[in-house]
Amino acid sequence: LEITGESVEDMVSVPGSQFKAVMALHDRYQTPVLLTAIDPSAEAEAYGCEVRMTEREIPTVVGRLVTNAAEIASLPDPVPGDFRTRVPLEAAWRLTAEAGEAVPVLGAMLGPFSLAGRLYGANEALEATAAEAETIEALLDNVTGFLCRYALAFRETGAWGVIVAEPAAGRLSAEGLGRFSAQFVKRIVKAVETPDFAVILHSCGAKIDHLDEIMGSGAGICHFGAPMDIVAALGQVGPNVILGGNLDVAAVFQKGTPQAAGEATRALLEATRSYKNFIVSSGCDIPPGTPLANLNAFFRAVAEFNK
Repeated sequence: LEITGESVEDMVSVPGSQFKAVMALHDRYQTPVLLTAIDPSAEAEAYGCEVRMTEREIPTVVGRLVTNAAEIASLPDPVPGDFRTRVPLEAAWRLTAEAGEAVPVLGAMLGPFSLAGRLYGANEALEATAAEAETIEALLDNVTGFLCRYALAFRETGAWGVIVAEPAAGRLSAEGLGRFSAQFVKRIVKAVETPDFAVILHSCGAKIDHLDEIMGSGAGICHFGAPMDIVAALGQVGPNVILGGNLDVAAVFQKGTPQAAGEATRALLEATRSYKNFIVSSGCDIPPGTPLANLNAFFRAVAEFNK
């Protein structure tokens, strides 16, 4: 957005604006993939949630849509493409048409526990895993069905895969993550993954204690945020699982200096040098307003390391 001058509201509401922003990033940095925008409220809006939107801030869900088992049982059955879910789908169609086979296109959507938290309330969903586990599991069953259909819609665009973003799952215990996140992600993997279409699990809040449960999701590519001990994780997963991440978005990109961003990138690359199954990146999506100079420093450090 800092390149194109588009507003956040336009990017999450207008497919052409999202396409333009993704292509501008690729053209500037020659990114190895084209990724549709991560819009953390689009799926919730398709269920009927009220969403607050401004020009410069990521849209947020207002209030709770469901508060009990009866309301969960009465939820609508959204169709991929309803409301703003059409925006990343249409952007993915345009990106695949533009890129052909030259550059992989990835879709992006919320994961089951994170979407459940948008509908039920984030703190309330976390509490319900202990006090009302069957209620939250009923909600997870519902949203996972929709997310399977949504991922299939991304596959139909010709995309190479989809990122399933589970930011809220990192707040769970390891056992809780297995029960209320990973097993439902596994349903998505089984429903949509093929040799030509990958499911990439993003868990920006996960720690090393969560790793075994995350591996139980069946996702062969996992992306982590700053809380993960990425070197320890690489030592545990084996060479056939690809891990990505995990530079601190706030400290390195949003609030850091170009020099610090370059140094942090080089340090992570050196620490993971012996692992061929690691892809360096930010640990989460880059927020609007992040200085381009810090992104420049990141990409420059990666290019110099790979010479």
